[in-house]
Amino acid sequence: MTTILANHIDGRATEPVDGTYLDDIDPSTGAVHALVPASEAADVDAAVEAAKRAFPGWSATPAAERSKILLRIADRLEARLEDFVHAESVDSGKPVRLARSLDIPRAVSNLRFFATAILHTGSDLFATDDRALNYTLRRPRGVAGLISPWNLPLYLFTWKIAPAIATGNTVVAKPSELTPWTAAMLAELTAEEGLPPGVLNVVHGLGAAAGSAIVDHPDVPAISFTGGTATGATIARSAAPVFKKLSLELGGKNATVVFADVDLDEVMPGIVRSAFENQGEICLCGSRLFVEAPLYDRFVTAFAEAVGKLRIGDPLDEATEQGALVSAAHRDKVESYIQLARDLGGEIVTGGGRPAGLPSRLDGGYFVRPTVVTGLPVDCRVNMEEIFGPVVTVTPFTAESDVIAWANGTKYGLAASVWTNDLRRAHRVAGALDAGTVWVNTWLLRDLRVPFGGMKESGVGREGGDEALRFFTEPKTVSVALK
Repeated sequence: MTTILANHIDGRATEPVDGTYLDDIDPSTGAVHALVPASEAADVDAAVEAAKRAFPGWSATPAAERSKILLRIADRLEARLEDFVHAESVDSGKPVRLARSLDIPRAVSNLRFFATAILHTGSDLFATDDRALNYTLRRPRGVAGLISPWNLPLYLFTWKIAPAIATGNTVVAKPSELTPWTAAMLAELTAEEGLPPGVLNVVHGLGAAAGSAIVDHPDVPAISFTGGTATGATIARSAAPVFKKLSLELGGKNATVVFADVDLDEVMPGIVRSAFENQGEICLCGSRLFVEAPLYDRFVTAFAEAVGKLRIGDPLDEATEQGALVSAAHRDKVESYIQLARDLGGEIVTGGGRPAGLPSRLDGGYFVRPTVVTGLPVDCRVNMEEIFGPVVTVTPFTAESDVIAWANGTKYGLAASVWTNDLRRAHRVAGALDAGTVWVNTWLLRDLRVPFGGMKESGVGREGGDEALRFFTEPKTVSVALK
């Protein structure tokens, strides 16, 4: 039986105004498993009106009370972890192992972190000699428009809504139309746990319709978007003339720099994970590996062997390490880059096609084998353009200055990782890389207190910790004369 999802507006499940729906497809089988509202501007208008009505009461609610509600939501989400794990795996094609160990626990952590962070915020005060006291108040902005992507659906959805709601804003949020299920489930859960109607409104649909309506709405002063760089540029062009507050977390073409002094056996699992976790569908994955020349041949052999052993299969199988790509269109895009690598003279060391021997129920699924390519120029399209899939290039380097230049030689600057046992070199290279986040001898180690975002065309603004609390609040300076 096909599930029919609904928008969540003013605390209620709401059908789309024009009654049209989109197919929500299970990427592992290619079959429709749910219908999702194809919302338009009228649905967004209703959501914004509900959020506007709720804002005065919610923004005036004491921080301690807002915190209690968010903590209840986190507890309930944790209690229903397996329900959300199953839904996210079916919706996105990711292995249940990853949904259980990363996505859903991180969503719980997001809610708890921001629920408690608002209880410990401070304000600056500056004394102008004995003449005046100057202090800063931070007030919620109003209705926040939040647009989240398909690759880490609930993780990144809560990454946005938790700080927005915690700081007293109301929200109109649009999850990806490719992975809407967990957002719909969370919306129902928030109502059950006492979040007032209109505080969280979820509108499903296409970016060109529902997403654009949120961005363009005159009563939505703040937009937080995670997705592709081209879409981010469109949002920026729309928002700039009306001076909306923007946070844009966009694309990446991240470098992984491996020096010859590493213990190869020790670092290999982390490097494989950094390249192929979630089928490479994480904006922080390292898709360009640069390996110091003395280690290069041994590294390629060991890396290809480890990648070739990754188990591809049914996302609902606990043993699966690589699931399905999110859609047929995305699979075709990834395969086009594998063919481009061949056309450019690259050597496919492992992978390079669709897997064989999968269960028959997965015949219509969108699977691609993890692929390792060598022998490509550092400035070719495969090394310059975001593929966002299980395709990784490996290139040797000799000089530290060369690898820094190559790593920095794209339009992106989201993340990077450096693998070395030389402490001084680790600090030196990490400081020289144009990336918003650089990991040393690890990957995807995240602390919610630190800023997160990219340089260059990887984004505008920062999220996480105090940066998120500041984004969703408007500073106001009060100057009180003492004489």
